[in-house]
Formats: sequence, structure tokens, C-alpha cells
Amino acid sequence: MALLLRAVTWGLFSRSGYCPRAPQRGLSGAFVEALEAIVGRPHVSTAAAVREHHGRDESMYRCYPPDAVVWPQNVDQVSQLAALCYSQGVAIIPFGTGTGLEGGVCALQGGVCINLTHMDRIRELNPADFSVVVEPGVTRKALNTYLRDCGLWFPVDPGADASLCGMAATGASGTNAVRYGTMRDNVINLEVVLPDGLLLHTAGQGRHFKKSAAGYNLTGLFVGSEGTLGLITSATLRLHPAPEAAVAATCAFPSVQAAVNSTVQMLQSAVPLARIEFLDDVMMDACNKYSKLNYSVAPTLFLEFHGSEQALAEQLQRAEEITQCNGASHFSWAKESKERSQLWTARHNAWYALLALAPGHKGYSTDVCVPISRLPEILVHAKEKLKASGLTGAIVGHVGDGNFHCLLLMNPDDAEELQRVKTFAEELARQALALGGTCTGEHGIGIGKRQLLQEEVGPVGLETMRRLKVMLDPRGLMNPGKVL
Repeated sequence: MALLLRAVTWGLFSRSGYCPRAPQRGLSGAFVEALEAIVGRPHVSTAAAVREHHGRDESMYRCYPPDAVVWPQNVDQVSQLAALCYSQGVAIIPFGTGTGLEGGVCALQGGVCINLTHMDRIRELNPADFSVVVEPGVTRKALNTYLRDCGLWFPVDPGADASLCGMAATGASGTNAVRYGTMRDNVINLEVVLPDGLLLHTAGQGRHFKKSAAGYNLTGLFVGSEGTLGLITSATLRLHPAPEAAVAATCAFPSVQAAVNSTVQMLQSAVPLARIEFLDDVMMDACNKYSKLNYSVAPTLFLEFHGSEQALAEQLQRAEEITQCNGASHFSWAKESKERSQLWTARHNAWYALLALAPGHKGYSTDVCVPISRLPEILVHAKEKLKASGLTGAIVGHVGDGNFHCLLLMNPDDAEELQRVKTFAEELARQALALGGTCTGEHGIGIGKRQLLQEEVGPVGLETMRRLKVMLDPRGLMNPGKVL
């Protein structure tokens, strides 16, 4: 099986959107009836179109549909579903919004997809303690809309309006990580249904403390587990005070090196940035066309500052001085909410802007992250290698924490081009590892980076992960073929 899964990793590329319409491979009529008895007949589907929708995410990997899709309405039903699948040896694939980028929802061995979006309650808000408990159907935008009038917000922003529990499962990050951290920093407690149906509260039921030294960090174990250890049915999240004021800015640079040097210098000078994003010239051109903007077609930084009016003025002045020392031009501010929203909407639409350059092509995003001091070296090298590769692509990045993406376009019917994408991505990841970085800053391992994970954590690290997996999921039924 290990050899088979390794072989399929890059053979899973979508071929013109093709999705195999496989029949139910191991689900008897009696088993489907048992699913219906738990959640009700309207909440179970074996229709081909529904299965296909749940067999792919936003990645380039081809569709592998589950044998059935179920929509539980509460945690008790999730526990019963898991126990049923476990007893019958049926694979379980959790599904949130389907916005992942590493094939995490592909049902490589068939099985039952458990769509958790009907569980969409905000269970408990503790504004005085800066915490909230959400079910897996609650998305990032829905939570912040709910929090709008209480002076709090949840800042982790991967761009897509992803499920918050799905973001916990993948260890998501995003544009605000430089100041507010990633999901790993903002998850306090998780309610998890284990593969056999048992219910676990990783930090103890109902607990939402600021810190703890009590035993092993079970919450950290499940954040980033990508659905391979259990189904997250609620998350207790850390909230933050909404900033008194915010200002965004953009500035263009004569080169990639100059833009990234400015990033490092601002961070080393302790400029308190809330966001700092890099877009290269290709990406800026695509964003201009897609979002109908008129920015300079040059390597560009998008910045945002949070704080008091007085503090913002000081931060902007210091940032502008640093960027000007590196040859920046067109330094412009966006103070009004509408202007800032337009700017960040353009950044969040970068993926779709690039895809619009070549209709019918698929996209692949690398996801390396390096120590901030090594960022100029690897980013400049990546730009040069991208030009030399003959591939069509652009670079964007959450450069404030050393994380960036090469967004690559490919013809799904061109095997030679797919191989060049594979080679580019693997070489970039190995360079990041050589510089003390990681092969994935926020997208996860999924089905495409398992060999790189082994190279990153070493044989003892990987074996320890395997032991944990076997202990929690001895039958290997939770999202098989991912991570390990």
C-alpha cells in the first residue's frame, strides 16, 4: 500500500477535471441503512454528483470520491457514525468547506465522508476571557460577523472562508500570522471524536484557560493532524481585541531582493506589523487584471498596521523610511475600511487571478517557510529558478513569518509540464529544509509531501508519529493515505 500511495501522489493530478465515477466499493445496502438510521435518510447520499463534490478540494489533485456522504447534526451522531465505520472497517474522511490545497479530502480508499457543515453553532462566547467555542460548520467570516459588536475578533486569515475547525485540523495560518500567530497559537481546546467513537476533550471538558502545564499537549497533537487522528466537533479559540485603528499601505520595489530586504529590516527593527505580504511582478499584473486595479507591475509589499492613531503614524513613518532606503516607490496608504478591504480582497484573490491568466489550466501552490534571516536567499533563488524553468507562475508570501508560495500553472494534459512542476516544487522544498525551514508553512502534508515530511523530521520523528497514529487509529481508518 505504501508503494501504491507514493506512486499516486503525482498521478493524482486532475486530468481535465476527470473524476472516476466508481460504484460503492464496500458499502452494503445494510450499511447504508445503518447510516440512515443514525442521521436520517435525507442526510445520507450515495449520488455520484454529491460524492464527486466531496472527493476533491481546491488542489490540483484529481477527484477520488467517497462511497457515501453523511451530514450529522450533532456530536452524538458523529460518535455513532465513527463507531459504526470503525466496527465495519470503513474509512472515514472528515469534510468542512473543501478549501484545502493538499488533497486532504480525497477518498483514496473510498469510505464514508462525514460532512460537518450542518453543525454550525457558536456554542459559547466568553468575552471577558477572550474565548469562544465553535462547531465545525462555523467559518472564519461568520465568527467575525458574530463578534462585530463586542469589540473582539478572530484574526487567523488564510484567505478562503474556511471552517474554523478545518483550519485547526490543517494548522492553517494566513496574512495576520506575523502579529497574531497561526491556528496553533489560537486554539485552546478541542472536542474530538476518536476513530472508535469515543469523545475526547483535549484540554478537559469546558476548559478555556490562557495557559496550562497539565500533562501532554493533546490539543497541539490534533492541530495540524489533517483528519488522520479524529473528527474535530468543536474548537475553543482565543479571541483578540479589535484594533482601535488600522492603516494599510503598498509600496513597489525595483527588485525582489529589495522588497525582501525591507521585510527583514522592518522585523529586525521591531516595527509592529499586523500584516506584511509580498507579491512579485507577475502576481501584481494578474491582480490588476482580475481585480481591476492599477498598481505598479513590480515586486510589491502590502502592509497593515494596527493600534492607536498616534502609534500608527509612528509605525508608518518608520516603515516608509526603511522601504525608501531599499529603493521603494509609490508608497501609498489606505486608511478607510473600504480602501483596505479592496486592497486585501485583491491579495486574497491572487490564486484566482493567476488561474484567470490561463483558462483551463490547473494551479499548484508551494508552501515552504524558512527562518526570516534566510528569506532573501531562498526567495530570490525561487524567482530565478521559476524564470529558468519555463513554467508560468508567480510568487506571493506571508513574508513576515518566512512563508511564501510559488503559484504554478500547468496544463493537466501535459505530462512533461506536470513533471517540471513536481521537480520545481520538490527542489524548492528541499532547499527550504537545507536552510533550516519546513516543506509546509500552512497547507499541510496531505498526499503530496509525505516523503518531504520524512526528510524534515527524520526517521525517529516519523516513527514516533506512526506510533501515535497506530495508538489512536489502530485500524488505519481515519483519512487514510494522508500525512503518513
